[in-house]
Amino acid sequence: MDWNRLIGMLTRMFITTAVDTGVKYAAGKGKPEAEMTPEERDQARRAKDLSNKAQEVAKVTRRLWR
Repeated sequence: MDWNRLIGMLTRMFITTAVDTGVKYAAGKGKPEAEMTPEERDQARRAKDLSNKAQEVAKVTRRLWR
């Protein structure tokens, strides 16, 4: 295998993992669900849905730029 391809592949793997970890970390902050008000639970659910959509967009973007 060509060294440039190997380095590119490893770089992509690292960036993919870093982006996914960052999105999960940003979406996972907050209080435990038992301590939340109904409004806070709704906001947390919407934030989690948004993070899932962001991960899907990241996957599609990576697929397009291959």
